[in-house]
Amino acid sequence: MNTLNELEISAETFGRVPFTRYDMGWVILCIGMAIGSGIVFLPVQVGITGVWVFAASVMVAYPAMYMMQKLYLQTLSESSECENYAGIITQYLGKNWGIFLAVVYFFMLVKGMLAYSLAVTFDTAKYLQTYGITRGLLSDSPLFSLALLCALVLIAAQGEKLIIKVSSPLVLFKLCVVVLLGVVMIPHWDVAMNLPSLPTLKRFVIDTVLTAPFTLFSIMFVQILSPMNIAFRKVEKDPRIATYRAFRANRVAYVILVVAILFFATSFSFVLSHDQALSAKAQNISALALAGSVIPGNGVLYMSTALDIFAIVTAFLGIYLGLEEAIKGVVMNLVTRFIPHERVNVRVVSVGICAFIVIGLWAWVQTRFSIILLQQLAAPIYGIASFFVPCLLAYKVPALRKYRSPRVWCVFVFGIILCLSPVLKAMGY
Repeated sequence: MNTLNELEISAETFGRVPFTRYDMGWVILCIGMAIGSGIVFLPVQVGITGVWVFAASVMVAYPAMYMMQKLYLQTLSESSECENYAGIITQYLGKNWGIFLAVVYFFMLVKGMLAYSLAVTFDTAKYLQTYGITRGLLSDSPLFSLALLCALVLIAAQGEKLIIKVSSPLVLFKLCVVVLLGVVMIPHWDVAMNLPSLPTLKRFVIDTVLTAPFTLFSIMFVQILSPMNIAFRKVEKDPRIATYRAFRANRVAYVILVVAILFFATSFSFVLSHDQALSAKAQNISALALAGSVIPGNGVLYMSTALDIFAIVTAFLGIYLGLEEAIKGVVMNLVTRFIPHERVNVRVVSVGICAFIVIGLWAWVQTRFSIILLQQLAAPIYGIASFFVPCLLAYKVPALRKYRSPRVWCVFVFGIILCLSPVLKAMGY
């Protein structure tokens, strides 16, 4: 398999590779994967730590993420099999590593469900109060969160085809709202008040490390790179062209996200004060839910509501499908050890899994665990799966030696930075 530069030369040799609607579809899906909890909670963290810390985290996180996703795609493209990433790891390093990565990915799904279940409960309650539908916060009632989670799980368990069908227009809508919100907030900027002085060097470094996961999650879509690589290799006879198209879609999505998210987060940081950001953290709500209640005018309220609902709810539904499938695989593996597969009532198993997920998430929401803290504590999961593993492959697999470079070490170092977040929180920072 050739390197990316050789692939670009090959593309010129074979004639220009067109950018089709299929390519654009994958770009849209990449953007949709990125616009989730990362973007709605990034402004809260930026408001707490300050614009200067955010700028430093961007300078570290965004290049590291691009290098990581490029290395990730390179390790995928060298595989002779068109498989998922866990399967490719098994092919490269053996079954034990494959099982390890599958477990790490499972915890990534669980972390996503935990974060989104909290966000959808507390943000929905805040919006109902903001719109004047309720006087108090319904999130204080256990029955409200139970009913909300039951409704979402019921939709997710039965609406897979519908979710996939409407994903593209929803993603485009989310992207447009991100940009429009940034524009609408410009008249409300207060640069003098929201541009803090530089903190001490120690505080600056610590806050940058703690903000890095939020900055990374605001544009990361590594979870979809493996399906995208598989899809292009199925529709392209020449694997070199398939790899070229995957790299190109990754690059286009990255550029669009960097421009849109930077503008969105910067605009938010000049509107919401430090005290308001602390208030959002205390209420366990996103910056969007807070903005709708503190910024005058219905425009921001309506757009922030729409973005929040589409970003969190669609992500919840999408992750649920993966989590349910993962749990079902484990359950069926255990059940079929005692009962023949043909005698297992699959519907009863599915209903049982749905009930288990609802009860588990409902119990979790009652803890009112901080979403900001959860993002920081879970950062090592992404550091291991997305940053350490591709670096390990580059230095352990002979076929990937050509990808060894200083960039691989940059990716590895940022993985370490992600793993430092829970350590710093445990130290009281």
